[in-house]
Amino acid sequence: MTRRRWVYFGEEAVEVSDDHVPESRSHDSLLWNDRLYQDDRDPRYASRAQHREYMRRNGLTTADDFTETWKRAAAEREKIQKGIDSTRKNDVNEALERVRSGYKPRRIPSE
Repeated sequence: MTRRRWVYFGEEAVEVSDDHVPESRSHDSLLWNDRLYQDDRDPRYASRAQHREYMRRNGLTTADDFTETWKRAAAEREKIQKGIDSTRKNDVNEALERVRSGYKPRRIPSE
């Protein structure tokens, strides 16, 4: 039984001879994820490094820069939902200080 070789061109499998040499691609040396930048055919950048530089130069950022910020905000929301409010102690102290300095709250009668 002879051995057969197949090569995919897009979604089509094509049988090739044993001495078939695949075409070299200039962008094969790039990381797989970098192909996104080349496939976009965006004239501003063609690699991750160029994309980072473009973003830095224009004062832009990506969502992954906010990962820690979002984690801290989620932890703070969780505390508030449990009834732990970091601002509550300060609010109570300010209210007590106002009363000690002579503030007299007025009650507005309900209608």
